[in-house]
Amino acid sequence: MIGNTSPVLEDARGAVDVGTAVGTVPGRDPRRRWWILVAAGAVLLVGSYAGFVLTATGQALENAALRGADQVAPRSLAESDDALAGITVASLAVACTVIVMAGLLRRSVPLAAAAVGTVVVGQVVTQVLKQFILPRPALVTASEAYTGNSFPSGHTAIALTVLAATLMLVTWRVRGVALFVVASWAVAIAGYTLESKWHRLSDTLGSAAVTLVVASLASLWLHRRGLVRTVGTGGHRARIVLVAAPLAIGAVVSAALGVFLLVASDDVLGVNPVTEYNVYLALQSLAAAGSAATALALWWSWHRIEVVTPPWRRTRNVAARD
Repeated sequence: MIGNTSPVLEDARGAVDVGTAVGTVPGRDPRRRWWILVAAGAVLLVGSYAGFVLTATGQALENAALRGADQVAPRSLAESDDALAGITVASLAVACTVIVMAGLLRRSVPLAAAAVGTVVVGQVVTQVLKQFILPRPALVTASEAYTGNSFPSGHTAIALTVLAATLMLVTWRVRGVALFVVASWAVAIAGYTLESKWHRLSDTLGSAAVTLVVASLASLWLHRRGLVRTVGTGGHRARIVLVAAPLAIGAVVSAALGVFLLVASDDVLGVNPVTEYNVYLALQSLAAAGSAATALALWWSWHRIEVVTPPWRRTRNVAARD
């Protein structure tokens, strides 16, 4: 008598039945989601650059926010600086190493390559755009500290691409937890870049755009290799309520607060300490909303799907009976 304790079943040709895999079903083709995000990212990149960097009004508004950030309490500023200082070349290398190891632990070299490629390519694209392709013309009178080009934000790009890689790496069962933990950090980083005056609102939106495009193209590459499957999640809607819904509510509230502060403030382009601080709070809220919306979009693109990886092989118990 031969017993097999492994839950994985194999047919005579060695094909693997992966249990919950149900294939990409009509009406749930994940490629459509990723192409939508590629298009959305491209529109966001062009829109944020054209609206904030290539117009005098956009530059003046973001300069007002930078002046408003001068009023941030020293303790809050120190916390913000410390959080941003933790993102270095060394910490990025460590993050990439962990991502590769996670992909290999799932026994998938393509998954490891797609995940770490999202982070690395996202950073390369961000720096190339900032240094060589997208200049910041001098359209308004400002001090030298406010004229340097910072579009897109490298720090925000790192945070959001690490989030994208994480959602790609994990299985659907733990994706909600991963979203809650990593998205909280990524959204905070976007806000910190404005608080510490390292970046502007447009920079964070540009980074979100780059992340959407790069992460979606990496996901499409995995799908092209036949490594993406849909899963039957059963009754797990509670995860959406507990994780995705609060993030969505937070994004809406932050966006509404940002718009309200801009509308309620008098002469947002004028030189007034109170107004400048309100503009800073408004744009920081919009930056948080943009990053939260990006996190939700990345989660949605992988909702009820995951990467197929080889199953663990359990030792087969062989028992002989006369």
